[in-house]
Amino acid sequence: MRTDNPDPDPRTTPGLEPGGSVPPGETPPGEASTTSGAGPYRPLKRGWGKGPLVIIVALAVLVALFFLAYGIVLAL
Repeated sequence: MRTDNPDPDPRTTPGLEPGGSVPPGETPPGEASTTSGAGPYRPLKRGWGKGPLVIIVALAVLVALFFLAYGIVLAL
């Protein structure tokens, strides 16, 4: 495991004044990143797919039919 400091050396970074401050009109260096981009932008699809909705509705109907049949058997 490396113990090196990943930050740039302030003595060799251009645009820094002594003490690490930035002179007026100068933009500080961007922050470092260890990851790349997440890939091309793909907008999210809206709503649920038809397959999962059909399965959920079918399960709900089966559960309702089970309790309806159970209630009818208990009433007899």
